[in-house]
Amino acid sequence: MQIHLYQRTYSHTVAQVRLGKMPLRWCDRCNVPVLEIKECGSCGGSTRPVEITPPGDARPAFSHDIELARRTLDAQFGDGVGLAVLPEGHVAIMSKAPALDRMDEIIADGAVQGTMRYDVGRGWTFLPRMPAARSMEGVMSRGRIFADDGAIPFILKGSNMLAPGVVSADPGIRAGDEVVLLDKQGLAFAAGLARMSSEEMIPGAKGMAVKVRWVEEHHDDPSRTPATWDRVVEANRPEMERMTSEAVSFMQRTVRQHGLPAMISFSGGKDSLATLLLARKAELDIPVFFIDTGLEFPETVEHVRDVAARHGAELIVEQAPREAFQEGLRVFGPPGRDYRWCCKTNKLGPTVRAIMKHYPNGVLSFIGQRRYESEARASKPRVWNNPWTPGQVGASPIQNWTALHVWLLIMGEGEKGNPWYERGLDRIGCFMCPASDLAELERVKEGSPLYEEWDAALRTYAGSKGLPDEWIEYGAWRWRRIPPSYRQELEKAGVDIGRSEAKAEETTNLRLFLAKGVSPCILGYSIEEAFSHGLDLERVANVLNIIGAVEISQVEGWCAVDQVTVFDEGALIGKDQDPETLKEKVERVRRAVVKAEECVGCGVCIARCCEGALRIELGKIVVDAAACIHCGRCAEPCPAVTFGDSAFDF
Repeated sequence: MQIHLYQRTYSHTVAQVRLGKMPLRWCDRCNVPVLEIKECGSCGGSTRPVEITPPGDARPAFSHDIELARRTLDAQFGDGVGLAVLPEGHVAIMSKAPALDRMDEIIADGAVQGTMRYDVGRGWTFLPRMPAARSMEGVMSRGRIFADDGAIPFILKGSNMLAPGVVSADPGIRAGDEVVLLDKQGLAFAAGLARMSSEEMIPGAKGMAVKVRWVEEHHDDPSRTPATWDRVVEANRPEMERMTSEAVSFMQRTVRQHGLPAMISFSGGKDSLATLLLARKAELDIPVFFIDTGLEFPETVEHVRDVAARHGAELIVEQAPREAFQEGLRVFGPPGRDYRWCCKTNKLGPTVRAIMKHYPNGVLSFIGQRRYESEARASKPRVWNNPWTPGQVGASPIQNWTALHVWLLIMGEGEKGNPWYERGLDRIGCFMCPASDLAELERVKEGSPLYEEWDAALRTYAGSKGLPDEWIEYGAWRWRRIPPSYRQELEKAGVDIGRSEAKAEETTNLRLFLAKGVSPCILGYSIEEAFSHGLDLERVANVLNIIGAVEISQVEGWCAVDQVTVFDEGALIGKDQDPETLKEKVERVRRAVVKAEECVGCGVCIARCCEGALRIELGKIVVDAAACIHCGRCAEPCPAVTFGDSAFDF
């Protein structure tokens, strides 16, 4: 009989997120993971399901992942433990689980061996489950707690380990350490979290010694044969043929239905590589479209060029302006997970320009987007239109694929992915992407000289705002408003990052008045604190052409459009018979002022102009007043309005 008990171990609660079905199974005969199918494609034997934590986006464990897990195990439980749990020649996979920073379940030999968790202020910890605990027997020299025979039945039924039941404990155990419980014969039967130090677990002590999370009556695990990734590919061949055939049919059908020229949006990551391979199988000779944001790893740029050359694909490269990110950084401050202006200025802007240049009548873009990446992507349709990139129809042939599906296609075709996957990154993007885990940023800092320049920029910004070094060191810069859960973790780690809303403090006090009972009504905004330098009246007047015909008086310091006057010190005054119409007018003008003053020259709005009335000069948008018909189509979406407004917190 086997008894399992699982309780969450974190000091915080992280909800499980189901983004799709979890198709992971295992062939015990071949000792390899199998997706979806109940019969192994290699040996023909039955497969069984493996339970992993949602979302269940399993991927191969690369050499860096394995070595990191082994080093962590050795540090916690003694030399040699890592190799005992993850032996040479055995296939292992990883599956990311919800956490405040980073957590990956490690699956090997048909079972979840344990979890690698990155904690703020502590680094990596291995949380063993019972398969790993049994592998440690006879090898581990630290982290052991030996139980009295009388305590074991109660623990197996769900009780925690109480101090009176402790026979002995290895020296050096601290409260909060991961530990393994063994009987007097040295056989593991439980694992959990120490609530006392080894010095406190003495005869006569009372209280909880170990918070038990996993228990299992001892049994001998069956011997597992070594396996290779070639064997994994073979075992999954029926599933991959089914998934590939469906994706190929989808791509061919989508091309026929839309009647647009097609291309592949290629980021340099695994998903876009899989999309390219599928396009070749679909016999679609279409270009590869790469946006160099200026924040890419050099290895990514080289990988993109190498893949395109080897497959004989036309490569279209659009480069973000060299100063685009620096200008955005000056205007908006560091980007954040809740404040990701960089994607608009450095990626979508160049994308719009490239589409206008190469596909003025529209384009069908095959994108390596998958539902398992996020809740937002799980809810998106397989074919969609992006309001930020007019003229582009996006389509994802791998929407329902897991990461393991993607890697099996790549391996089966004899391809190699971006080298940063082998270096410990789970996803490839800009080197300092705020969506990165702190664990990933640590890896980038160790492996890329690019991060030194970003670190210097962060320190300059932090110095200007009176923020401590910890704001940088612990990744608090990755949010405009730090989530309470992350702030709590920092506090538990003894970290003080000072003001939590560094960027939010770049706000202005809004003074709004509406004189009712007066005809016409009058509505005014005062935004001079937002633009303490005063407005560039000529520039503002130029951009206000998107609303209507503009009057300007440089001598008196004002310009006006649609019965709303803008003064050079930052005041807006409007009048209209109807108060609701007046509010709409003033708000429209206010947003146009923000667009004019905070423009970073991304070019997103250019593609929305059907009259060709917009151009970029000196890194700013310029309106040709003679050509403009004041339709307002170019007003939004606009990064300056979207992110500039949030910086002012109206």
